[in-house]
Amino acid sequence: MKHPIRNQEIRKAKASVPNWLIAERLGIHENSFYRLLRQELPKEKKEEILRIIEDLKLDLEV
Repeated sequence: MKHPIRNQEIRKAKASVPNWLIAERLGIHENSFYRLLRQELPKEKKEEILRIIEDLKLDLEV
């Protein structure tokens, strides 16, 4: 049985942004970020993470 892929928006948006960088900006350990994505996140948390990803993408382009 296939498991549903949760938080697809985040997984798609992060593309090549390393998980450890996202976790660092959230103030949590990388492993905690992985665990966070196991459950579908509330809209507010998703928006926070998506903003962080966009900021990191801008930083990484420099």
